[in-house]
Amino acid sequence: MAAESFSGRIPMVVGVLPDQHVEVLQTARTLAEQLGVPLVCAYVDEASYLVEWDPSRETHRMSLHPDKDDEEVAAVRDDLGKVIGEAMDGGTADWTLRLLAGDPARALGRLASDINASMIIVGTPEPGLGHRISEALNGSVAAWLSHHQRRPVLIVPQKKKPGTAHKN
Repeated sequence: MAAESFSGRIPMVVGVLPDQHVEVLQTARTLAEQLGVPLVCAYVDEASYLVEWDPSRETHRMSLHPDKDDEEVAAVRDDLGKVIGEAMDGGTADWTLRLLAGDPARALGRLASDINASMIIVGTPEPGLGHRISEALNGSVAAWLSHHQRRPVLIVPQKKKPGTAHKN
């Protein structure tokens, strides 16, 4: 994992989730390598709210669930670090992982603005009823970003598995 200082190169922000489809990180890595820029991988804990914002450090957050402790957050960070590390293994892109709090779209947008990112990369929502209900109630992160950002937003679709039909 690279340091947060990227030698003046303008980074890209990529939104990451623990069970996210691999195409998001693969696409981000390829693009970062082709452009010679670093990646800031950002995970947003929706069950926390922002207490203090400092773009050069980890977000100071408070959980909406008092029984959720820092060990759980550390476990998510470790798991994501492993997933990202595997996706970046053998590549040349510098990357770092940031944990954010609050609404995912706004947190990613705020981070991208604060570090002057050249682009935000996110994946399409995962299939399934739970994700569809969440998107219907909260809106799509990708849709919100594409309407409220002045920087490009790349939405990476999940590849269809052979033999599966698309359900609407």
